[in-house]
Amino acid sequence: MAALMLYHNPRCSKSREALALLEARGVDFQIRRYLDEPLDQEELRALASRLDAPCESLVRTNEAEWKALQVTEPDEATCLGAIAEYPRLLQRPILDRGDRAVIGRPPEAILTLLDSE
Repeated sequence: MAALMLYHNPRCSKSREALALLEARGVDFQIRRYLDEPLDQEELRALASRLDAPCESLVRTNEAEWKALQVTEPDEATCLGAIAEYPRLLQRPILDRGDRAVIGRPPEAILTLLDSE
């Protein structure tokens, strides 16, 4: 299996649940606390390309920073630029296998990466 990376915010209950799921299964993975070590535009673009979802799904649209941008028709550049500027807009948790990534909403969704090699 390719190396797994969990994009994690320890203050988020869903992110903590995903972490617990991986640990309970004895999965070997790395953690990136994206608020402490934000992703740059290139990393965000690569991550978005590995999702089986539109780029807009990476954005936490209920956050004040997103609402302040008053985006009516989000495109990739707008979404990734906003996340790069305001890392807390990144949806969480995300499990990334290097060839495919999944947003853990619900947290059990991350298990699909473990089951689909």
